[in-house]
Amino acid sequence: MSRNQNTISKGIDWSLVWCYIALVTIGIFMIFANEYREGQNWFEPILSQKTDYAKQILWAGICAVLATFILLTDSKFFTATANLLYAFGLLLCVAAIVIGSEVKGSKSWLVLGGFRLQPSELTKVFTALALAKFISRQETDFSRTKSQIIAAAIAISPAIITILQNETGLALVYFSFFLVMYREGLPPFVLIVGASLGVLLILSLLYPPKTLFIVFTILAVVVLFLLRRFYRRKRIILPLIIACWGFAIGVSVFAVPYVMDNVMKSYQVDRIYSMVGRQYSPKDPVKRAEIEKKRAENKGQNVSEYNVIQSKIAIGSGGLVGKGYLKGTQTRYDFVPEQRTDFIFCTIGEGFGFVGSIIFLGLYAFLLFRIIFVAERQRSTFSRVYAYGVASIIFIHILINICMTIGLAPVIGIPLPLISYGGSSLLTFTMLIFILIRLDADRQMVLR
Repeated sequence: MSRNQNTISKGIDWSLVWCYIALVTIGIFMIFANEYREGQNWFEPILSQKTDYAKQILWAGICAVLATFILLTDSKFFTATANLLYAFGLLLCVAAIVIGSEVKGSKSWLVLGGFRLQPSELTKVFTALALAKFISRQETDFSRTKSQIIAAAIAISPAIITILQNETGLALVYFSFFLVMYREGLPPFVLIVGASLGVLLILSLLYPPKTLFIVFTILAVVVLFLLRRFYRRKRIILPLIIACWGFAIGVSVFAVPYVMDNVMKSYQVDRIYSMVGRQYSPKDPVKRAEIEKKRAENKGQNVSEYNVIQSKIAIGSGGLVGKGYLKGTQTRYDFVPEQRTDFIFCTIGEGFGFVGSIIFLGLYAFLLFRIIFVAERQRSTFSRVYAYGVASIIFIHILINICMTIGLAPVIGIPLPLISYGGSSLLTFTMLIFILIRLDADRQMVLR
């Protein structure tokens, strides 16, 4: 047994382990900084579990046990159970809709004794394993369209269920798996279409549909005129230009306005519009009255706009080197809403300033680059695909959360990995990272 443990420890990438420990520790200290008040007994709440930092310490202990268990598990276990875990995760997500508890308008939580579990968080781990399992199969030819569609279905299925739970923000994370598929041979055309959709969405928020229709039509006519000499030599040019024009008009003039008015919730659309500095005015009088009531409660601002403004004030007040630990006023006195979860980065910005924030983000950069390095040294396709899945999930979480706190993305409730308060989130990222470490320890094996 001792010899086996020594063999396992030799293969472990300790730089990832120490980076994980550093981030979890920073997270606990930042949550403590939000809750601590002068003269308060900080030790007693840990025993009574009355504070969020005490609960986070408990979750960190649970995750330490789980991480140890994962490191002692045979790597073949994850390949053998990948599809079963994926099916189990989807079942839990559906169960949350049927029998789950509703929290802040989202029915995505299961109550297990004294704990609350968010299945859509855990399912990210299972999806990464299932996608790696499918792509690594000997019979899978990922250059074929059929295989790419199946892989996309594996990634999107939990996202659809998550949207039905009214967790649109969390559903976006599942689209990070397209970055993994791109690494494995997905045509760049798919990513170009995705980026085009993002650009068209922003344009549709900034300009009215009639204006966009006129602009895109004029642009198409100009391009057709400039390329008129090439029609005979390359006949595909004319239908391609017409298709691009139809795509742009269909998305920006028809699809986006329809989804905004008829599919998405009014508060979700309001958050998206606040990102570009505009106010949403629904056509439905009931929705319009609801939005105006909430704005009146927040002095003319929507809720997410108020959150972002307070977040910017907190980060900006930190200046170059920050006010110091436990000396921030915006975060310590609850001026920033949801500051222990979605806006935890404000505590770092206010307390440690620009320099501290850069050092902190550098730690994340090290984690991501180390994961990519680990991915590229794998002999097994399964391990490589899973590693890129972990990197993509963490990257999307960091990108959206940081952009959210500084007003470059809508407030959609994405936690900062290993830093934000939350047992489900910490449990998920612990599993993601330590399964990767376990697979990397057996990198000389070919797993399928």
